[in-house]
Amino acid sequence: MTSLHINTPLIEAPGMSQSSGSKVWLKMEALQPSGSFKNRGVGFACQAHQARGAKALVSSSGGNAGLAVAYSGRQLGMPVTVVVPESTKQRAIDLMNQQGAKVIITGKIWDEAHQHAMTLPNDQTAYIHPFDDPLLWEGHASIIDEVVEAGVNPDAVVLSVGGGGLLCGVIEGLKRNGLNNTPVVAVETQGAHSLSTAITARQHIGIDNIDSIATSLGAKIVAKQAFELSQEYPISSHVVSDKQAVDACCRFVDDHRILVEPACGASLAVVYEGCEALKDKRNILVIVCGGVGVSLAQLRQWRG
Repeated sequence: MTSLHINTPLIEAPGMSQSSGSKVWLKMEALQPSGSFKNRGVGFACQAHQARGAKALVSSSGGNAGLAVAYSGRQLGMPVTVVVPESTKQRAIDLMNQQGAKVIITGKIWDEAHQHAMTLPNDQTAYIHPFDDPLLWEGHASIIDEVVEAGVNPDAVVLSVGGGGLLCGVIEGLKRNGLNNTPVVAVETQGAHSLSTAITARQHIGIDNIDSIATSLGAKIVAKQAFELSQEYPISSHVVSDKQAVDACCRFVDDHRILVEPACGASLAVVYEGCEALKDKRNILVIVCGGVGVSLAQLRQWRG
């Protein structure tokens, strides 16, 4: 079965290296065909459902997962319906339309769009969840497979957390490559800090509202698997401001000439600014998760 994702570049980033002399490695998931890491898990899940007899696909998304489903559906010859909330950027909606998907806008946040999307599938339609599905995690785990194949064994991984699908997939990938105790720095923006809230409470709870410009991180509660991993695996939770995330996006454009959205900028901010969890690390892997809900004009507007 041919993968719907590509093997993305793994590059060293001297400008982001820590003063301690560590190397920072960037896994450039922003270069996936749909613009984000979602290509991996979503493509894997869509192919699995087609093999099981599904004729059409339905998803809900803040932007990135929906575009990955739209792309995958077009590649597989399957019609796609994506339900997005009002907060989804028009650019992301336009890109889904370009892939041939039907886009329905309903609800103020992703959780409300998700509830509507769940009413749409029938016995010939598969629902592709944006983050809470073992098929997604298995697909996302291929990120670590590629890093290890490239000869890099990270002693820390930095990634952004929305619903927790990337977190679950990366840890699955670390485990299956014998990197069981490699710590993960999980980063969120203030106002979309669902994982941080659950970790602090030591309960699988969420937040009442999403109040962050990083709408791709906008799940009020993370996947149960993500929370459970936070209780048993070395995960360090960090929360940054929207401003820190946007500033990191701007700096990343200057450094690498690649535009990413604030949801991705959150993890970049932790590396640029440094944090205690990375202080003694020698090979730091950063998942540059990408994102389509951004443009140069939008980034300038956010920066003010």
